[in-house]
Amino acid sequence: MAPFSTLTEFSSLLRASPTADTTALAGAQERNGQLTKPPGALGRLEDLAIWYASWRGSDRPSLEAPQIVIFAGNHGVCAQGVSAFPPEVTQQMVANFEHGGAAINQLAKAFGASMTVHSLDLDRPTEDFTVSPAMSEADCVTALQTGWDAVDASADLLVTGEMGIGNTTSAAALGAALFGGTGADWVGRGTGIDDAGLALKARVVDAGLALHKSRDPLQVMRCLGGRELAAMVGAIAAARAHSIPVILDGFICTAAASVLEKTCEGALDHCVAGHLSAEGGHRQMLDGIGKAPLLTLGLRLGEGSGAAAAIGVLKAAVACHSGMATFAEAGVSGG
Repeated sequence: MAPFSTLTEFSSLLRASPTADTTALAGAQERNGQLTKPPGALGRLEDLAIWYASWRGSDRPSLEAPQIVIFAGNHGVCAQGVSAFPPEVTQQMVANFEHGGAAINQLAKAFGASMTVHSLDLDRPTEDFTVSPAMSEADCVTALQTGWDAVDASADLLVTGEMGIGNTTSAAALGAALFGGTGADWVGRGTGIDDAGLALKARVVDAGLALHKSRDPLQVMRCLGGRELAAMVGAIAAARAHSIPVILDGFICTAAASVLEKTCEGALDHCVAGHLSAEGGHRQMLDGIGKAPLLTLGLRLGEGSGAAAAIGVLKAAVACHSGMATFAEAGVSGG
Protein backbone atom coordinates (compact mmCIF):
# COMPACT_ATOMS: atom_id res chain seq x y z
CA MET A 1 0.00 0.00 0.00
CA ALA A 2 1.08 3.58 -0.62
CA PRO A 3 2.88 5.10 2.41
CA PHE A 4 0.66 8.21 2.58
CA SER A 5 -2.96 8.99 3.33
CA THR A 6 -3.16 12.77 2.80
CA LEU A 7 -1.82 15.26 0.27
CA THR A 8 0.43 16.70 2.99
CA GLU A 9 1.95 13.28 3.65
CA PHE A 10 2.43 12.77 -0.08
CA SER A 11 4.25 16.09 -0.34
CA SER A 12 6.55 15.16 2.55
CA LEU A 13 7.28 11.78 1.01
CA LEU A 14 8.16 13.43 -2.28
CA ARG A 15 10.68 15.70 -0.60
CA ALA A 16 12.35 12.68 1.03
CA SER A 17 12.72 10.74 -2.24
CA PRO A 18 16.08 9.15 -3.11
CA THR A 19 18.52 10.81 -5.46
CA ALA A 20 20.72 9.41 -8.21
CA ASP A 21 23.65 7.16 -7.28
CA THR A 22 26.72 9.37 -7.60
CA THR A 23 29.13 6.43 -7.58
CA ALA A 24 27.31 4.78 -10.49
CA LEU A 25 27.17 8.13 -12.25
CA ALA A 26 30.94 8.62 -11.99
CA GLY A 27 31.58 5.04 -13.04
CA ALA A 28 29.34 5.35 -16.08
CA GLN A 29 31.03 8.60 -17.09
CA GLU A 30 34.42 6.94 -16.79
CA ARG A 31 33.31 3.91 -18.80
CA ASN A 32 31.80 6.12 -21.49
CA GLY A 33 35.17 7.81 -21.91
CA GLN A 34 36.86 4.46 -22.56
CA LEU A 35 34.48 3.02 -25.17
CA THR A 36 35.62 2.40 -28.74
CA LYS A 37 34.32 5.61 -30.26
CA PRO A 38 35.41 9.22 -30.51
CA PRO A 39 34.33 11.31 -27.49
CA GLY A 40 30.71 12.41 -27.90
CA ALA A 41 30.24 10.44 -31.12
CA LEU A 42 26.98 8.91 -29.89
CA GLY A 43 25.61 12.32 -28.94
CA ARG A 44 22.65 12.31 -26.64
CA LEU A 45 22.67 8.52 -26.41
CA GLU A 46 25.74 8.87 -24.20
CA ASP A 47 24.00 11.27 -21.83
CA LEU A 48 20.94 9.01 -21.68
CA ALA A 49 22.99 5.95 -20.80
CA ILE A 50 24.86 7.77 -18.04
CA TRP A 51 21.60 9.17 -16.64
CA TYR A 52 20.01 5.73 -16.70
CA ALA A 53 23.05 4.16 -15.01
CA SER A 54 22.92 6.72 -12.20
CA TRP A 55 19.35 5.76 -11.33
CA ARG A 56 19.90 2.02 -11.64
CA GLY A 57 22.97 2.09 -9.39
CA SER A 58 25.28 0.42 -11.91
CA ASP A 59 27.96 1.82 -14.19
CA ARG A 60 27.09 -0.90 -16.72
CA PRO A 61 23.32 -1.34 -16.48
CA SER A 62 20.87 -3.39 -18.52
CA LEU A 63 17.33 -2.53 -19.56
CA GLU A 64 15.27 -5.69 -19.64
CA ALA A 65 11.99 -5.14 -17.79
CA PRO A 66 10.18 -1.96 -18.87
CA GLN A 67 6.69 -1.43 -17.51
CA ILE A 68 3.85 0.51 -19.14
CA VAL A 69 0.92 1.49 -16.94
CA ILE A 70 -2.25 3.03 -18.39
CA PHE A 71 -4.76 4.89 -16.21
CA ALA A 72 -8.28 5.74 -17.30
CA GLY A 73 -10.66 8.30 -15.83
CA ASN A 74 -13.73 10.31 -16.79
CA HIS A 75 -14.15 14.06 -16.45
CA GLY A 76 -17.19 16.00 -15.33
CA VAL A 77 -16.03 19.01 -17.33
CA CYS A 78 -17.15 17.12 -20.45
CA ALA A 79 -20.61 18.44 -19.61
CA GLN A 80 -19.35 21.75 -21.00
CA GLY A 81 -18.94 20.25 -24.50
CA VAL A 82 -15.12 20.38 -24.59
CA SER A 83 -14.59 17.09 -26.45
CA ALA A 84 -15.52 15.77 -29.87
CA PHE A 85 -16.24 12.35 -28.32
CA PRO A 86 -18.62 11.28 -25.53
CA PRO A 87 -17.30 9.99 -22.17
CA GLU A 88 -18.45 6.46 -23.07
CA VAL A 89 -15.42 6.22 -25.35
CA THR A 90 -13.15 5.99 -22.29
CA GLN A 91 -14.66 2.66 -21.23
CA GLN A 92 -14.69 1.41 -24.82
CA MET A 93 -10.99 2.18 -25.21
CA VAL A 94 -10.20 0.48 -21.90
CA ALA A 95 -11.79 -2.67 -23.33
CA ASN A 96 -9.64 -2.24 -26.44
CA PHE A 97 -6.50 -1.99 -24.28
CA GLU A 98 -7.51 -5.10 -22.37
CA HIS A 99 -8.03 -7.02 -25.60
CA GLY A 100 -4.71 -5.92 -27.08
CA GLY A 101 -6.11 -3.82 -29.91
CA ALA A 102 -4.70 -0.35 -29.24
CA ALA A 103 -1.52 1.28 -30.48
CA ILE A 104 0.04 1.09 -27.02
CA ASN A 105 -0.43 -2.69 -26.97
CA GLN A 106 1.61 -3.01 -30.16
CA LEU A 107 4.35 -0.74 -28.86
CA ALA A 108 4.54 -2.66 -25.59
CA LYS A 109 5.05 -5.88 -27.55
CA ALA A 110 7.60 -4.28 -29.86
CA PHE A 111 9.83 -3.19 -26.97
CA GLY A 112 9.25 -6.10 -24.59
CA ALA A 113 7.31 -4.11 -22.00
CA SER A 114 4.72 -5.43 -19.59
CA MET A 115 1.47 -3.49 -19.65
CA THR A 116 -1.36 -3.05 -17.18
CA VAL A 117 -4.54 -0.96 -17.36
CA HIS A 118 -6.24 0.64 -14.36
CA SER A 119 -9.73 2.14 -14.56
CA LEU A 120 -10.53 4.73 -11.92
CA ASP A 121 -14.26 4.95 -11.16
CA LEU A 122 -15.32 5.42 -14.77
CA ASP A 123 -18.97 5.31 -13.71
CA ARG A 124 -18.29 8.26 -11.37
CA PRO A 125 -16.68 11.12 -13.31
CA THR A 126 -14.87 13.90 -11.53
CA GLU A 127 -16.90 17.01 -10.81
CA ASP A 128 -17.16 19.75 -13.43
CA PHE A 129 -14.29 22.02 -12.38
CA THR A 130 -16.15 25.12 -13.57
CA VAL A 131 -18.64 24.49 -10.75
CA SER A 132 -16.65 22.81 -7.96
CA PRO A 133 -13.29 21.12 -7.32
CA ALA A 134 -12.79 18.15 -9.62
CA MET A 135 -11.97 15.87 -6.68
CA SER A 136 -12.27 15.80 -2.93
CA GLU A 137 -9.00 15.27 -1.11
CA ALA A 138 -10.03 11.68 -0.38
CA ASP A 139 -10.71 10.96 -4.06
CA CYS A 140 -7.47 12.60 -5.09
CA VAL A 141 -5.44 10.64 -2.56
CA THR A 142 -7.12 7.39 -3.64
CA ALA A 143 -6.10 8.08 -7.24
CA LEU A 144 -2.53 8.87 -6.16
CA GLN A 145 -2.46 5.61 -4.21
CA THR A 146 -3.71 3.65 -7.24
CA GLY A 147 -0.85 5.03 -9.28
CA TRP A 148 1.71 4.38 -6.58
CA ASP A 149 0.59 0.79 -6.08
CA ALA A 150 0.55 0.09 -9.84
CA VAL A 151 4.34 0.36 -10.14
CA ASP A 152 6.24 -2.93 -10.15
CA ALA A 153 9.31 -2.49 -7.95
CA SER A 154 11.18 -5.04 -10.10
CA ALA A 155 10.73 -2.97 -13.29
CA ASP A 156 13.77 -1.13 -14.64
CA LEU A 157 11.86 1.54 -16.58
CA LEU A 158 8.39 3.07 -16.29
CA VAL A 159 6.09 4.62 -18.88
CA THR A 160 2.74 6.01 -17.76
CA GLY A 161 -0.12 6.57 -20.19
CA GLU A 162 -3.74 7.61 -19.93
CA MET A 163 -7.18 7.48 -21.43
CA GLY A 164 -9.91 9.94 -20.52
CA ILE A 165 -12.26 11.94 -22.71
CA GLY A 166 -11.89 15.57 -21.66
CA ASN A 167 -8.45 15.22 -20.12
CA THR A 168 -6.70 17.63 -22.49
CA THR A 169 -8.94 20.31 -20.97
CA SER A 170 -7.79 19.36 -17.49
CA ALA A 171 -4.16 19.24 -18.64
CA ALA A 172 -4.49 22.72 -20.16
CA ALA A 173 -5.97 24.01 -16.91
CA LEU A 174 -3.05 22.52 -14.99
CA GLY A 175 -0.61 24.14 -17.39
CA ALA A 176 -2.17 27.56 -16.96
CA ALA A 177 -2.39 27.26 -13.17
CA LEU A 178 1.16 25.94 -12.72
CA PHE A 179 3.01 28.03 -15.30
CA GLY A 180 0.76 31.06 -15.86
CA GLY A 181 -1.30 32.31 -18.77
CA THR A 182 -4.90 31.96 -19.88
CA GLY A 183 -6.90 29.11 -21.34
CA ALA A 184 -6.14 30.33 -24.86
CA ASP A 185 -2.40 29.95 -24.16
CA TRP A 186 -2.74 26.28 -23.29
CA VAL A 187 -5.68 24.58 -25.00
CA GLY A 188 -5.32 22.44 -28.13
CA ARG A 189 -7.65 20.49 -30.35
CA GLY A 190 -7.46 17.28 -28.33
CA THR A 191 -9.75 14.74 -29.96
CA GLY A 192 -10.24 17.02 -32.98
CA ILE A 193 -12.52 19.89 -32.00
CA ASP A 194 -13.14 22.77 -34.44
CA ASP A 195 -12.34 26.48 -33.94
CA ALA A 196 -15.56 27.13 -32.02
CA GLY A 197 -14.81 24.16 -29.79
CA LEU A 198 -11.28 25.44 -29.19
CA ALA A 199 -12.62 28.84 -28.10
CA LEU A 200 -15.13 27.14 -25.80
CA LYS A 201 -12.38 25.02 -24.30
CA ALA A 202 -10.34 28.14 -23.54
CA ARG A 203 -13.31 29.77 -21.81
CA VAL A 204 -13.90 26.63 -19.75
CA VAL A 205 -10.28 26.62 -18.58
CA ASP A 206 -10.51 30.31 -17.68
CA ALA A 207 -13.66 29.62 -15.68
CA GLY A 208 -11.85 26.91 -13.73
CA LEU A 209 -8.87 29.17 -13.06
CA ALA A 210 -11.15 31.93 -11.82
CA LEU A 211 -13.06 29.62 -9.48
CA HIS A 212 -10.06 27.83 -7.97
CA LYS A 213 -7.61 30.44 -6.72
CA SER A 214 -4.99 28.23 -5.05
CA ARG A 215 -1.80 27.69 -7.02
CA ASP A 216 -0.43 25.09 -4.63
CA PRO A 217 0.45 22.31 -7.12
CA LEU A 218 -1.31 19.49 -5.30
CA GLN A 219 -4.43 21.61 -4.85
CA VAL A 220 -4.29 22.53 -8.54
CA MET A 221 -4.25 18.81 -9.33
CA ARG A 222 -7.19 18.19 -6.99
CA CYS A 223 -9.32 21.07 -8.22
CA LEU A 224 -8.57 21.04 -11.96
CA GLY A 225 -7.18 17.59 -12.70
CA GLY A 226 -8.60 14.11 -13.03
CA ARG A 227 -8.21 10.73 -11.43
CA GLU A 228 -5.98 9.40 -14.22
CA LEU A 229 -3.73 12.47 -13.98
CA ALA A 230 -3.43 12.03 -10.22
CA ALA A 231 -2.69 8.33 -10.72
CA MET A 232 0.16 9.23 -13.08
CA VAL A 233 1.51 11.62 -10.44
CA GLY A 234 1.46 8.77 -7.92
CA ALA A 235 3.12 6.32 -10.30
CA ILE A 236 5.92 8.70 -11.29
CA ALA A 237 6.56 9.44 -7.61
CA ALA A 238 6.60 5.71 -6.77
CA ALA A 239 9.12 5.09 -9.55
CA ARG A 240 11.39 7.67 -7.91
CA ALA A 241 11.02 5.88 -4.56
CA HIS A 242 12.18 2.65 -6.26
CA SER A 243 14.94 4.41 -8.29
CA ILE A 244 13.17 3.41 -11.51
CA PRO A 245 13.81 5.79 -14.44
CA VAL A 246 10.72 7.17 -16.21
CA ILE A 247 10.02 8.20 -19.79
CA LEU A 248 7.30 10.85 -19.82
CA ASP A 249 4.62 10.78 -22.50
CA GLY A 250 2.84 13.76 -24.05
CA PHE A 251 0.80 16.75 -22.94
CA ILE A 252 -1.36 15.05 -20.34
CA CYS A 253 1.41 13.00 -18.75
CA THR A 254 3.67 16.07 -18.71
CA ALA A 255 0.93 18.07 -16.98
CA ALA A 256 0.79 15.41 -14.30
CA ALA A 257 4.57 15.34 -13.99
CA SER A 258 4.63 19.14 -13.71
CA VAL A 259 2.65 18.86 -10.47
CA LEU A 260 5.59 16.95 -9.00
CA GLU A 261 8.24 19.37 -10.24
CA LYS A 262 6.29 22.37 -8.98
CA THR A 263 5.79 20.67 -5.61
CA CYS A 264 9.46 19.81 -5.20
CA GLU A 265 12.14 21.11 -7.54
CA GLY A 266 14.16 18.21 -8.91
CA ALA A 267 11.32 15.71 -8.41
CA LEU A 268 11.62 14.75 -12.09
CA ASP A 269 15.38 14.15 -12.15
CA HIS A 270 14.63 10.46 -12.74
CA CYS A 271 12.55 11.33 -15.84
CA VAL A 272 13.21 12.12 -19.48
CA ALA A 273 10.68 13.44 -21.99
CA GLY A 274 9.80 10.79 -24.56
CA HIS A 275 8.50 13.07 -27.28
CA LEU A 276 7.08 16.42 -28.28
CA SER A 277 3.35 16.11 -28.83
CA ALA A 278 1.40 17.91 -31.53
CA GLU A 279 -0.92 19.18 -28.78
CA GLY A 280 -0.57 22.95 -28.50
CA GLY A 281 0.83 23.58 -25.03
CA HIS A 282 3.21 20.65 -24.76
CA ARG A 283 6.37 22.48 -25.83
CA GLN A 284 5.95 25.28 -23.30
CA MET A 285 5.16 22.70 -20.62
CA LEU A 286 8.37 20.79 -21.40
CA ASP A 287 10.25 24.08 -21.29
CA GLY A 288 8.64 24.75 -17.92
CA ILE A 289 10.04 21.54 -16.44
CA GLY A 290 13.35 21.78 -18.30
CA LYS A 291 13.02 18.64 -20.42
CA ALA A 292 14.07 18.22 -24.06
CA PRO A 293 12.09 15.58 -25.98
CA LEU A 294 13.79 12.50 -27.40
CA LEU A 295 11.43 12.29 -30.39
CA THR A 296 9.37 14.72 -32.45
CA LEU A 297 6.95 12.67 -34.52
CA GLY A 298 3.76 14.75 -34.51
CA LEU A 299 2.00 12.32 -32.18
CA ARG A 300 -1.09 13.32 -30.19
CA LEU A 301 -2.64 9.97 -29.36
CA GLY A 302 -1.83 9.70 -25.67
CA GLU A 303 -1.99 6.19 -24.19
CA GLY A 304 1.72 6.46 -23.43
CA SER A 305 2.42 5.88 -27.11
CA GLY A 306 5.12 8.51 -27.63
CA ALA A 307 6.98 7.49 -24.49
CA ALA A 308 6.70 3.83 -25.47
CA ALA A 309 8.24 4.58 -28.87
CA ALA A 310 11.13 6.26 -27.04
CA ILE A 311 11.86 3.04 -25.13
CA GLY A 312 13.73 1.99 -28.26
CA VAL A 313 15.98 5.05 -28.06
CA LEU A 314 16.82 4.40 -24.42
CA LYS A 315 17.42 0.71 -25.11
CA ALA A 316 19.83 1.72 -27.87
CA ALA A 317 21.67 4.03 -25.49
CA VAL A 318 22.00 1.40 -22.77
CA ALA A 319 22.98 -1.35 -25.22
CA CYS A 320 25.81 0.73 -26.67
CA HIS A 321 27.04 1.89 -23.28
CA SER A 322 27.02 -1.51 -21.60
CA GLY A 323 27.79 -3.73 -24.59
CA MET A 324 30.55 -1.89 -26.41
CA ALA A 325 34.16 -2.82 -25.77
CA THR A 326 36.59 -0.36 -24.26
CA PHE A 327 39.73 0.57 -26.17
CA ALA A 328 41.75 -1.70 -23.87
CA GLU A 329 39.38 -4.66 -24.29
CA ALA A 330 39.35 -4.31 -28.06
CA GLY A 331 43.09 -3.74 -28.40
CA VAL A 332 42.42 -0.49 -30.26
CA SER A 333 44.90 2.36 -29.98
CA GLY A 334 43.71 5.80 -28.91
CA GLY A 335 41.86 5.08 -25.69
